[in-house]
Amino acid sequence: MNSAINKFSQFTGLAVAQLYFLCGVITLYEVISRYAFHAPTQWAFEMVMVFCATAWMLSAGYVTLKNRHIGITVFYLMASDRAKWRLDLFALIVGVIALFLLTNDSMGRALDAISNVERAGTAFNSPEPLMLKTALFLGATIYLLQLLANFYRHVSSPAARLAIVVVSTILIGRLVLLLIGHYWEGFILAEWADSATASVAEGLDLRQLINIRAYDIGTVSIGIVITLLLLMMTGMPLGVVTLIISIVCALLFFGPKGLYLVSTNAFGLLESYPLIAVPLFVLMASILEKAGIAEDLFDAMSIFAGNLRGGVAVQTVVVAVIMAAMSGIMGGEIVMLGLVALPQMLRLGYDRKLSIGTICAGGSLATLIPPSIIMIVYGLSAQVSIGDLFMAGALPGLLLASFYIIFVLVRCYLNPSLAPTASEVAARDDVEHKLSSNRSVAVGLCILLIACVMGSIYGGIASVTEAAGVGVFGSIVVAAVRMRFNWSMLQEALTQTMATVGTIIWLILGAVSFVGIYNLVGGGEFMRSLFSGLDLPAIGIILVMMAILVVLGTFMEWIAIVFITVPIFAPVVVDMAPELGLDPEWAAVWFGVLFVMNMQIYFLSPPFGPACFWLKSVAPPDIELQEIFAAVIPFIGLQIIGLILVMVFPEIALWLPQALS
Repeated sequence: MNSAINKFSQFTGLAVAQLYFLCGVITLYEVISRYAFHAPTQWAFEMVMVFCATAWMLSAGYVTLKNRHIGITVFYLMASDRAKWRLDLFALIVGVIALFLLTNDSMGRALDAISNVERAGTAFNSPEPLMLKTALFLGATIYLLQLLANFYRHVSSPAARLAIVVVSTILIGRLVLLLIGHYWEGFILAEWADSATASVAEGLDLRQLINIRAYDIGTVSIGIVITLLLLMMTGMPLGVVTLIISIVCALLFFGPKGLYLVSTNAFGLLESYPLIAVPLFVLMASILEKAGIAEDLFDAMSIFAGNLRGGVAVQTVVVAVIMAAMSGIMGGEIVMLGLVALPQMLRLGYDRKLSIGTICAGGSLATLIPPSIIMIVYGLSAQVSIGDLFMAGALPGLLLASFYIIFVLVRCYLNPSLAPTASEVAARDDVEHKLSSNRSVAVGLCILLIACVMGSIYGGIASVTEAAGVGVFGSIVVAAVRMRFNWSMLQEALTQTMATVGTIIWLILGAVSFVGIYNLVGGGEFMRSLFSGLDLPAIGIILVMMAILVVLGTFMEWIAIVFITVPIFAPVVVDMAPELGLDPEWAAVWFGVLFVMNMQIYFLSPPFGPACFWLKSVAPPDIELQEIFAAVIPFIGLQIIGLILVMVFPEIALWLPQALS
């Protein structure tokens, strides 16, 4: 049975990955129909929503099987093997409880939607609500089954495995009887199961144990934060942490019926059309990565670097900017630059620290230069136009890139031994590198692709999601010209996309549920009043927010930081807009740029900066982590300067979106 579940999760993940390609096809068809034939469809929007949500949910088993869920492992990695085993056991127990409760509640809603044939009520009037609720239920079920399989594999004693089999049978049996009872009214076993469930639910009514409403919201907030941090430090997947916290809060405040709020918030996430841009941009980046376009860009830029001292480091920053505009994913960009640029610079005799720092800093530009995935998630959380965020991030991103280039050139001018010129290298190696015609065309098409995707967003021609869909097929054209596109490559890109998006979607789902319930009980209003009550000017409150983000960034994943802080911070910033001298409409956009720049600093900062670890994973063995930490410090200083400039002069971020709005 354990093996069957593993195979089913593997098969389901690979199968639903194909839906991302189908979403791209439908989006491209919609764009062509609208602009080429002036015949927009009535069905594309809803079908893309359904296919994408299905892929999000049904990839849960694959991601769980491959252990790809995001967790904070700083303290977990320091534990002994025995302690790790116990922490994993605890995480599995909590995960099974959380997923069963979500599955049980979402199943009832899905069955009601199927019986009533719930429809969208639009011109096309598809059964979108029915299909989204069913996808949520099926995804939670697959996640639950894979957790039970992992649980069985985690223990070795016959007694423990027998206990897991018994518990699994009871949980699955409850779901089966719920299904039968829905269609067979009066089925005696289903009625017994409902009666038993009601008794258990009454026992689980945490209001009988703790009268949470007797405490003020400040005390409750402190308790939630402490519990959240304690669970995170166990290494438990962050999606499970936020989901179980939201479930406990729902039970404490509203009793067993409060679980309805959890599944309602989760269902609301699946209706978020802008979120579809994330897998499409990830797919575009994956295809370009598999096509080897990073190598072409690097070789092409070397032609323009000429005999400039430090030219290869400069071209690395330029390539990083172009790749950031193609992907929006920092981790993949740093890995690609580490594989392509770092060996080249070390071979040419560049200073190791200068090379390492340039790659880490250049790769981190993907957080700021559109299409940034972080900006998309921030926009969803703060309810801000993603197109405006993209435009607002462009100039600060280019500003930081120029800082890096100037820093490299000044250092090489002051100390020529840090970087030889092209003529010095040519004289030493007696080798000349040329770019073939098809690779030159691929580079040209790649730059054209970026211009078209970003231009369509900035010009208001297409939405962010539509531009991402067009970008997918533009990347296929580039890969075909590069003679790298084939069925195997496409499947690798789709699988990588499915796994990447699957790692964050359940975290977003749990975080959205948690924030929704916290705001419902007055937490959001409390936090806003807390900031408003600080005896500080508006810019001082912004600095406090930045400091909080820095602290959270030392141990928490960026996506958790977004959904925990942005729903609280963004409304406060909007309220302070007049004091900041900003229009409320643009205050959240400006803060979004500050937020992303702060996250960029977090990505580089020792001792937990992800960028340092990503580069270490592909760097030569003789490059130590401590050397990488030392190399990025000057670039962190440049990032802080950039953050201060955008904070003091908001026009740096807001000029472009305001000019184009």
